[in-house]
Formats: sequence, structure tokens, C-alpha cells
Amino acid sequence: MIYENTYIYIEIEPCEIPWLKIFAKRKCKEMSECDKTTKEIIYKALEIIEKEMIEYFKPDKINIASFGNYVPQVHWHIQARFKNDSFFPEPLWGKEQREGNVQLPSMAEFVKRVRAKLDAI
Repeated sequence: MIYENTYIYIEIEPCEIPWLKIFAKRKCKEMSECDKTTKEIIYKALEIIEKEMIEYFKPDKINIASFGNYVPQVHWHIQARFKNDSFFPEPLWGKEQREGNVQLPSMAEFVKRVRAKLDAI
């Protein structure tokens, strides 16, 4: 876990690309079941992470998704995608397209940047 407050927590998904997941702390299967504050904080966190990924990693695309088929708890995936990652343009749970060749700056530094912005919400 890289961040936590009263409403959400955020984890890193180990992968060749930057991939964070935001979870609602309150048990809710669908976004519509979340209270207003939780929804607002999730959306603010999504925007912060997306903007920081764009500025820091300079990806070709950001993917944001909420599925929850295996984990029936509200959570969002935020992924920085690159044309030379193993799956692009397919989703990371799709068919591998090539051997990836993504060179990234420090994930630890990225996490520090994101935490600083998240602490302000």
C-alpha cells in the first residue's frame, strides 16, 4: 500500500508499466453504493494520479478502468501505457503483442510525488 486515508487506499500492481489501484475502504460493490465523499475523493485521486503519470512518465496513453469481477469491491486501475509495452494497444489482461521494452524513471520518486499531492485532498 502506498497511500491511505479515511476513505481510500492505493496499491501498486507489480507490472512492467506504472499501474496503481485505488480502493474504496467502505465495502461497496458498485460506485453508486459509495457515499458522496468517497466518490469525490476517488475522482480527485484518479485525476492526481493520471496527471502525475503523464508529467512524470510521459506515456503514450493513460488507461483507467473499474471492473471488480474478481474482487467485488469498488476499485479503479490507472495504467501508464507505452507503445513499446508488451501488450499495447491491447489491455494488460489481453494478448501479449511483443516483448516489452519500457525504460522508466524511479517508481519510488513517482510515489513520493503522488503522496504529496494526495495528502492535500
